[in-house]
Amino acid sequence: MPPTIERLLSQLKDKSYRQYRIYESATPILYPLDMFGFHMGTGQRLPQDDGGNLTPNYGNIITLGFDAICQHLNERIQAATDPASIAYGRKMLTQLDECLSVCDQFRKTVIAQGNQRLAKALDRVPHRGAETFYEACVFLNLCVYFLRTNRVGHLGIGRFDQYMYPFYLKDKERGVSDAEIFEIVEGFFISLNYDNDLYWGLQQGDNGQSMVLGGFDLNGNSMYNRLSEMCMEASLELNLIDPKINLRVGKKTPEDVFVFATQLTKQGLGFPQYCNDDVVIPGLIKLGYDPADAANYVVAACWEYIIPGCGADMPNIKTMNFPLVVNRAIHRHLPDCKSFEELMGFVEQEIADECTALVDAARSRIRQEQPFLSLFIDGCIEKLCDLWTGGAKYHNFGCHGAGIANAADALAAVKCCIFDEKSVTSEQLLSALNVNFEGHTQLRNTLHSCPQMGNNDSRADDIACRLMACFSDHLNGRDNGFGGIWRAGTGSAMEYIKSAAQCGATADGRLAAAPYASSFSPALDVKPKGLLSVMQSFTKFDMSRIINGGPLTVEIHDSVLRNDMGIRKTAQLIQAYIAMGGHQLQLNSINRERLLDAQKHPENYPNLIVRVWGWSGYFNELDLPYQNHIIHRCEHTS
Repeated sequence: MPPTIERLLSQLKDKSYRQYRIYESATPILYPLDMFGFHMGTGQRLPQDDGGNLTPNYGNIITLGFDAICQHLNERIQAATDPASIAYGRKMLTQLDECLSVCDQFRKTVIAQGNQRLAKALDRVPHRGAETFYEACVFLNLCVYFLRTNRVGHLGIGRFDQYMYPFYLKDKERGVSDAEIFEIVEGFFISLNYDNDLYWGLQQGDNGQSMVLGGFDLNGNSMYNRLSEMCMEASLELNLIDPKINLRVGKKTPEDVFVFATQLTKQGLGFPQYCNDDVVIPGLIKLGYDPADAANYVVAACWEYIIPGCGADMPNIKTMNFPLVVNRAIHRHLPDCKSFEELMGFVEQEIADECTALVDAARSRIRQEQPFLSLFIDGCIEKLCDLWTGGAKYHNFGCHGAGIANAADALAAVKCCIFDEKSVTSEQLLSALNVNFEGHTQLRNTLHSCPQMGNNDSRADDIACRLMACFSDHLNGRDNGFGGIWRAGTGSAMEYIKSAAQCGATADGRLAAAPYASSFSPALDVKPKGLLSVMQSFTKFDMSRIINGGPLTVEIHDSVLRNDMGIRKTAQLIQAYIAMGGHQLQLNSINRERLLDAQKHPENYPNLIVRVWGWSGYFNELDLPYQNHIIHRCEHTS
């Protein structure tokens, strides 16, 4: 590791308070702006996280430069006749001017400090487009900073290896070595980790800085390149939580790519997260996305599939609380049902009603206008309007699907005990649920012993497929009232804790308020036969029908990856999951004993990283319920 990178990395890991700093500079650029949300041009604070969970068109801005954007804006304003459009265009110009003013001040500071390399880069960017890979990284860093100071969080880095690749090739033509470019990549990665003071969400680390690498075009050609490889190498060497690496793969992805990616899993980073192009691209096309846009997909802050540059989707606006909805049907209708099929009819009606309620509840959604962010979204400058009000090509809504496995297990237990074996009556079950199983330990154990999702048991898996089919059929394509549609997904985000707290005891033996499985995964109390059986259970549904995103989350004991054979076998399992039609997968290499010790002695584990839901964070910075959930998840061993 070069001395400069070692110094920057050491400074980052030694600081208890991580202050956002411009790339390769010891001086923050936050002086002219309020780092906690001062909205440029208005003097007003924005609502929390207004405008996040999308990916701007960084490549276009970095290539053109702010001066060219200003010129284009002026031309559009002069040609406009609508007063509202003209006023909005002027807001865009004002914010660009303020950014340029800040950068000019910052450049003077850099010159005074003697940082010649950065000063030379700032001679060109952000006024003009970048010419070198280093200039492009500086420009990108500035864009990220200004967006965040505009109270825009959860912005992904997008397909860095695609829009930065032309700058890489230009540097190579000029004789720049891969070693020098790699050092620039590492420096940029380090800079992304100085952001926690600009983040206002539930957990530090959940900042949305997702980077998407690789993938295939519409003709099946691989987009994985040397820069993709460098990014994974940098992540492996630095061992930092940002950027979160997402790897687009498919049946044609070589095994060696999976093997190398598994090295990151071994290190305990909780990524890469794998996204299956063979499923995702067709799924997005089914929802109405243009094929070229679908092939260019990225992920939002966690896993939701979105379109970079031209999309303003809101992919996690609501949550389908599956166990709660199933519980509602059981409590209302079970005693009167003569068959399980009759009960399932009521369950499906409850899901349909819940979809309607979620759609109706979101119709009053109001978004704060974002003139600066709109500069980065294709179509907004041409139309002189905000990304939320018609500027963006796509403005679709996404709905999480929390607790799918818990809901399926509960229904499987009802079918087994009440309708098939007739060993439990409806009244006995409802009585136990109403008192949270107090005094009903034997019944709870019986429910736990019923078929469960994760064991490749069709008695539970088929019910899960039916739940997902009902959810997607009643939600996908519905008008969202904002010029877009709804999309169903299998993610849960923090809802495996929050939504679970709203749900009473369930028929799978789960106690009231006990956490659900994280996203699309087996329930916490399930002991699967093995990782293959889990993958088989969670690939039986056509995942292209429920494509808002939400990964199968799997915890592997770190001993599985102790040698090259274990790494290769794990890589082959990932390949198998992709071949089986899985849409998304994230692996977490953990050691339960180490996590328990970290709770007792956090000072000994300052840099222990774990996968939380759709992001990786430092274990010691997590709230206790999330620490305990990770510890409680099933560890798969060899």
